[in-house]
Amino acid sequence: TLPLCISLSLLPLTLHLSTLSPSPLSFPLFFGRTEVIDNTLNPDFVRKYILDYFFEEKQNLRFDLYDVDSKSPDLSKHDFLGQAFCTLGEIVGSPASRLEKPLGGIAGKKCGSIILSAEELGNCRDSATMQFCANKLDKKDFFGKSDPFMVFYRSNEDGTFTICHKTEVVKNTLNPVWQSFTIAVRALCNGDFDRTIKIEVYDWDRDGSHDFIGEFTTSYRELARGQSQFNVYEVSVVTCTSLVDFSLSLLYPYFRTQINFTVAIDFTASNGNPSQSTSLHYMNPYQMNAYAMALKAVGEIIQDYDSDKMFPALGFGAKLPPDGRVSHEFPLNGDIENPYCNGIDGILEAYHESLKSVQLYGPTNFAPIVNHVASYAAAVQDGSQYFVLLIITDGVISDMAQTKEAIVNGAKLPMSIIIVGVGQAEFDAMVELDGDDIRVSSRGKLAERDIVQFVPFRDYMDRTGNHVLSMARLAKDVLAEIPDQLISYMKSRGVKPNPTPPAHTPPGHTHHTQI
Repeated sequence: TLPLCISLSLLPLTLHLSTLSPSPLSFPLFFGRTEVIDNTLNPDFVRKYILDYFFEEKQNLRFDLYDVDSKSPDLSKHDFLGQAFCTLGEIVGSPASRLEKPLGGIAGKKCGSIILSAEELGNCRDSATMQFCANKLDKKDFFGKSDPFMVFYRSNEDGTFTICHKTEVVKNTLNPVWQSFTIAVRALCNGDFDRTIKIEVYDWDRDGSHDFIGEFTTSYRELARGQSQFNVYEVSVVTCTSLVDFSLSLLYPYFRTQINFTVAIDFTASNGNPSQSTSLHYMNPYQMNAYAMALKAVGEIIQDYDSDKMFPALGFGAKLPPDGRVSHEFPLNGDIENPYCNGIDGILEAYHESLKSVQLYGPTNFAPIVNHVASYAAAVQDGSQYFVLLIITDGVISDMAQTKEAIVNGAKLPMSIIIVGVGQAEFDAMVELDGDDIRVSSRGKLAERDIVQFVPFRDYMDRTGNHVLSMARLAKDVLAEIPDQLISYMKSRGVKPNPTPPAHTPPGHTHHTQI
């Protein structure tokens, strides 16, 4: 989980934030309220909200705006100015993690807009490797030179300081070079790049009464600029230089990666005749089938991280009109040149239409679909794009050897594979492809990374018939491994995050940040 700090810039005057459960029957949970800003139609709110962010879950948010007319805490006593709905994933997945939404809720009236931005805070997994040196330190010992060491303090919200690191003592020198050390960014500044960092320099004494030499203040943003004139500080008569190495930065959003989502659906005959209620492809007018539920559960979350919301949707294992040829990678929308569907609803529509025109056949071959996505991933290996393939299937795989080879080859590429098994078949082969316990191998070669996550849909069916809960649980489990898989690819290829923290925004401007 990544705690996020959401800063808001919006039209008018005070903000009421609620979190919403995935269930449409649940009531909103009040989360927080901004300060009141007087006499403006374009406020820039200071108060931030800290939320736990889960990549694999759909976290619904509602924002209500009010014009405050009195000191009453009762919102019904104030004028309602509009509201907006979104998911936390939409904010995080937007370019530069900045999302602008129109405000609504008042019939026939334009209510302005709300601008939301998110930045990581608190549970930051970034680390920095740093090294400091000093010149011409003040001599504190009567005999010999000083024995200097440094103490680092993180500033707190209330103006106090908390110690977060001490260097080793360098004996008998006025020009020490301290050893490099690695520290979590969270420990230095709690994820706030502009927060003050205080550094004190002491002369070590055996009895613990260390002599104070001097101090200086800086920030993580300044330290991140590396060795330069910007990182030279006067401490009495000391000059300190910092070196910052971002080689241990791990958080994937710093890579500014575009996630590309592809869907592949099993059209083999083992699914049963779609016109019969026993079929896994049966279109019940009152309830989605397992294929549709799995697609909607995973797709509605991952689409927040795909900027254009246009997804290639493919089928496999069917005979296609007009000649009845068998295909293992055909576009659901029938357009070979442009297999993209508009959003998850567009994929569902194309899926329903395909069932009317193709003949379910076989066998169940995965390799063509995996190689199809791998060909696109192979063309973009610089970390700017990452590909996620969702395969929904009912049966025993027919081309196991070829699929293993495709997975081993795909493990070298920026891609992950999610397999959801529907129906009551035995899925032993699918478990074998999920390399959690034993890494997939082909022709004596092990996959570089584990890129496959398999789950059987039946394990997530809620006994009470609550399909919303089923879908939320399914999505959480199948998507939980994607961030780590993405990061493992970046590390394996030496792709580093953007080392430059977000630029400072002057007061009066919206603060645009990227996680």
